[in-house]
Amino acid sequence: MITLKNLPPNQIQTIELKAVIDTALCVGAGGSDGSLADKPIVRNAKGQLLIPASQLKGRLRHECEKIARGLGWLIFDSPKAETLCPKEEQVDSRFLEEYQVEGYKGYHCLISQIFGNPVLPSRIIVDDLICPIEKDDLPEVLRPGVTINRRRRTSEEKKLYFLETSPANNQLEFMGHIHLLPNCPPQTKPLILAGLRHIHALGGSKSAGLGWLSWEGLETLATDDQTWETLLPKPKS
Repeated sequence: MITLKNLPPNQIQTIELKAVIDTALCVGAGGSDGSLADKPIVRNAKGQLLIPASQLKGRLRHECEKIARGLGWLIFDSPKAETLCPKEEQVDSRFLEEYQVEGYKGYHCLISQIFGNPVLPSRIIVDDLICPIEKDDLPEVLRPGVTINRRRRTSEEKKLYFLETSPANNQLEFMGHIHLLPNCPPQTKPLILAGLRHIHALGGSKSAGLGWLSWEGLETLATDDQTWETLLPKPKS
């Protein structure tokens, strides 16, 4: 018989996220939901605005890769499986032992051990960031655009389109979590917290000023926290 008091404690760590959108947000959906826009904004089943977990995780992985490389870690190139899961002769001798994972063949860099690769499953779970405001309380905002001919540097004929965005300058809050599984590397939490602080915009048309954000209440590790030391790889012999 299984009793609740004998169950082991939950060892999953959670990082709470609150993104405050400083400008209008444009995260396009694949199809139409009745909007007049050519590219409607993505929503969940309740009609609430959201930033998909896949987009946040992909951007976070990119930022964490840059930080890890800057600190001296050997990071394998994605998205090709041939470079993301290299052979022994392609791996620096400093990382041969550290980049082996019990139960999985091959070598897996620090980023792959956190975010996964074609062989190794991800050790983190990222939630969608959801704005709790109901659809009826947010007006539909259409932003016009036109396709540009890069060669002639002029607008194309009959190429007007409309994007649906969130209302501008409303400081909309999007909330979610990142869950760190018990078997994730010790470098996971400090690396993710550092990577999040490098993300200043999400969604489409960022160069046009859409999707710029700031993180509110993001967890901060103390400067004397020992976990920071795990981010430094072994020195070269």
